[in-house]
Amino acid sequence: MTDSIYVIAVLSGLLALSEWLVRKTILRHAGTAILVILITAVAANTGILPAGSTSENPVPVYDFIFSTIAPLAIFLLLLPVNLSDILKAGAPMIGFYFAGSAATAIGVVLAMWIVNGPETIGPLYNAVGGMFVGTYTGGSVNFNTLALHFDVARDGVLYTGAVVVDSIMTTVWMLVTLAIPRVFAKVWPVKRGQERKELGEVTLGIEADTETMHPMDMSILLGLGFGAVWLSNLLATYVEPVPAPIILTIMALILAQVPAVARLKGIRLVGMFAVYMFLAVIGAFCDLGAAVNMGALGVTMMKFTALTVLIHGVIIYGLALLLKFDPVIVSLASQANIGGGTSALALARSLGREDLVLPSILIGSLGYAVGTFLGFWVAEYWLLFLV
Repeated sequence: MTDSIYVIAVLSGLLALSEWLVRKTILRHAGTAILVILITAVAANTGILPAGSTSENPVPVYDFIFSTIAPLAIFLLLLPVNLSDILKAGAPMIGFYFAGSAATAIGVVLAMWIVNGPETIGPLYNAVGGMFVGTYTGGSVNFNTLALHFDVARDGVLYTGAVVVDSIMTTVWMLVTLAIPRVFAKVWPVKRGQERKELGEVTLGIEADTETMHPMDMSILLGLGFGAVWLSNLLATYVEPVPAPIILTIMALILAQVPAVARLKGIRLVGMFAVYMFLAVIGAFCDLGAAVNMGALGVTMMKFTALTVLIHGVIIYGLALLLKFDPVIVSLASQANIGGGTSALALARSLGREDLVLPSILIGSLGYAVGTFLGFWVAEYWLLFLV
């Protein structure tokens, strides 16, 4: 079941199925991004695909997609960006992103106190809290950086449980941030003078993502993309603590200013395929059986994670209500926190806001810089007061 050829074949088939469903059925209103996550989660929990990847049962394809294909997607989709486009993210989205980061930190501390982490999780409770601050501010890079620093990765049960509940909650929060703007768009108060844009139909990307390519175009794109991912990882070993994703983002934005690079054919096609592969693996890690089999620790971890995300949501959406800001902007900022820039990109398309796709990626990249530092701060200072 972990054979790489088999896993790639099934993942590719599920991506094709998701695209067919959004083109031919009523499920078009869900969008490819959501369907890819949900269908792959079903496949993983019914035994069609391996559910997650652990040190005991590694799935090389999953690890490769997380470590290489996801960064490749971000790199490629940033290549058409002119530096002036960074300003399109706007003060509100950036502000709510940082507010969401603070809300995550508060959520972790309160949730750990509610579940009595020092007793129910054990002596590594503060490290686990820091890991979730990192991943719900930046992403898996921050999560694993903290896990390695505090040696949580050596505790197989605890580390695996953290990965599983993180994936489950990321999937759930994608659905929540999609639903809130759709359900409350008409009644959500918006302050006078602020433009309220109507939500569009789900962006299927049939025309935008369809490109004519030559083998030379593909060769240049993949050579440039994989080379940039490799170089960013190499440089990160010399410029610690700057993480590789930040270096990769800087490299992409510099190259994007070269007209010949920005005009390369196939950027969007290959980039979006890489995004969907990443989202499929997110779904595959949504292993409900593993969470159940962890027993009391699994229940505690699920409660802790759910409370963390709930508190984050209450704070950030409550702030948006108080300040009367567009729920779409808040949802994208929140998704950039919880799921990262790739997930925020998918959410923007699912909400029919193609104008916010690139800003979503850009604010998501902020998390790589912020997440690790905030995670260490919470783990080494805030959470120690719970003992």
